[in-house]
Amino acid sequence: MPKLASHDGIDPTSRKKLNKILDKEKIEIHSSIDPVKYYMGLSAGFHDAGASVIDNHGNIVFAGHAERYSGVKNDPNLNQELIDDALRYGEPNNIAWYERPLLKRTRQLYSGEWRKAIDFTTQPSKQIHALLGKIPVHCYGHHLCHAAAGFQTSPFTSAKVIVVDAIGEWDTITVWDATYEPKEFLTNPATKHRGKAQYKKLWSQRYPHSIGLYYSAVTQYVGLKPMEDEYILMGMAAYGKSYLTAYEENLKLWSDDTKIETMDNLHAGIQDDYFSGTGLSEFDIAAGAQKVTEQLLLNLVQKWCGMGENLVLMGGVALNCVANSNLRAYCKNLWIMPNPGDCGSSLGAAALQYGRRLNWKGPYLGHDMGGEYPVDAVIGGLIADKIVGVASGRAEFGPRALGTRSLLADPRGEDIKDRVNAIKKRQEFRPFAPMILEEHASEVFEMYHDKSQPYMQLVYPCKQPDLYPAIVHADGTSRVQTVGKQDHPGVRELLEKWYFMTGCPLLLNTSLNIKGEPMVNNRADADRFEKKYNVRVCS
Repeated sequence: MPKLASHDGIDPTSRKKLNKILDKEKIEIHSSIDPVKYYMGLSAGFHDAGASVIDNHGNIVFAGHAERYSGVKNDPNLNQELIDDALRYGEPNNIAWYERPLLKRTRQLYSGEWRKAIDFTTQPSKQIHALLGKIPVHCYGHHLCHAAAGFQTSPFTSAKVIVVDAIGEWDTITVWDATYEPKEFLTNPATKHRGKAQYKKLWSQRYPHSIGLYYSAVTQYVGLKPMEDEYILMGMAAYGKSYLTAYEENLKLWSDDTKIETMDNLHAGIQDDYFSGTGLSEFDIAAGAQKVTEQLLLNLVQKWCGMGENLVLMGGVALNCVANSNLRAYCKNLWIMPNPGDCGSSLGAAALQYGRRLNWKGPYLGHDMGGEYPVDAVIGGLIADKIVGVASGRAEFGPRALGTRSLLADPRGEDIKDRVNAIKKRQEFRPFAPMILEEHASEVFEMYHDKSQPYMQLVYPCKQPDLYPAIVHADGTSRVQTVGKQDHPGVRELLEKWYFMTGCPLLLNTSLNIKGEPMVNNRADADRFEKKYNVRVCS
C-alpha cells in the first residue's frame, strides 16, 4: 500500500497516523436483516450533487441529479425539489453519505485549502438536517462508494474494481477485489442476491498525484471549464498530435507500477507558461493529455486485472469513452455503471448500506414525466426532416441522454451536424453519437466482440462514414448506443418504426439541453426549450 511521501511536509508522527487511517478502508457492510425499508444515499459539496433511493428488495426506485431541479449545470448543492422527488419513492430512517468529511479536511489542510477545511457550515449533517430533519447519517469512503456503485449494479459475482477520479478524501486511484460472501449464496438460485458485498482495497494512489486533476487542469488551460468540459477536451484530442515530451517536466507516468507523479498543486491549475515555447496548438495539448490518460488506464488494467477477470471501472475518468475502448481486450468482461462520477456515488453510498447486489434494470431512474413514449410524434417530425426533442417518462441517471431526454435527428444528411450544433450552441468539432438497433450495430460499426453497448461508454470505428457523416468523429469512430429488445421499450419501438419506414437503423442522439445548461427534466423545462429554441419537444 503506497504511503504519503516522506517529503510531503507532514511530520513523521502525523504521517504515520494518517497513513494508518488511509490504509484501513471501511469494508464491513451493514447487515440488511434490519427493519429498514428504504436506503437513501446522498452526494454533494464538490460538483454534481445527487440522491438515490433503494428499497429493501434491492430495487433502485429513484436516482437523480440536483442540477436537473435547480437549473445550475453540475450543481454541487442538494436542493429541496430533488429531495422531495426522491421521498416520493420511499422515506429512509437514516442517510448514507458518499465521503468521510473529517478525513477530507485533513487533505484540504495539507493542500492549503484552509477556508474549506475550517468551514464547518458545510458539514454533511447540517445540509441533510436542513432538508430532511434530524436523521442519522452514516459516512463511507469516497472511492469505496464509487466501487460499490459499480460492482453492486454489475452482473458479476466477483471482479476487480478500478476507481480513477480527480480526488476522494486522499485517494485519486484505487484498486479493489470485490465479491459476495458467503459464497454458497452465489450457487443457489434462490439466494443468489443475498450474499453480502465485500471489498478489499489492494492499492491506491494519493493526492497530490492525480490523473483526474491533471486532465481537468489541462481542460482549464485550453480555455474550457474544469470539472465540466473534460468531454470537450476528449473530443479535441482527435484533431491534434500527442507530443508526450512536452509533459515530462511536470508529469511522470511510471508504466512499471501504474503511478503518476505530478510536480505541482493542480488545484491551482497549470501555469500560464506551462507549454510556452513548445509550438503546440490547443488540439495538440488535448491530444497529449488524452494519450497520458489512455496509457495510465491501460497500465492499471494490465497490472491488476487478468484476461480472465471481470473489470468494473468507476470514477469520473471512466466517462472517457476513448480511453475505455482500449481496455476491453484486456479483461473478460467490462462494466461501467452509466453514472460513474460523483453523482453516481450517491447510489454507491446507499448500496453500501443495503449491502447486497442491486437489481439493475437500466438508467431510467430520475424524474418521471409519465405518459407513453411519443413514437408517432417523433417519427412524424423526423420524416419531415426536422430535429425533434423527446422528454418522456423517467429521466436518465447519468450525464448522457439515452432516449428519454434526447434531441434526435436523421444522421444521413450532410448539414444535420451543423443544424444540431446551431441549436445546441456548441463547437463545430464536437462529435454526435448514434443510437442503433442492436442487431444492426455490427453492420454499421466495427463492434469487435461486443453485441450490446447500451450506455454510450465505448467508441467503435464506423464502417460507413459517408452514409452517416453526422455521427462520425474526426478519428472515424462513434460513441455507440445499442438498443436491444431488453432495453427501453419506447426507444426500441421508435427505432424499429424508423428502420421500417426509412431502411436506416440508427438516429443521431444528443442530450436535450443547450451548452452550459442541464438536460430538460420536466414539462416546464420542455415548454421553455420549445419556445426559446423553436424545437418541438414530444412528451
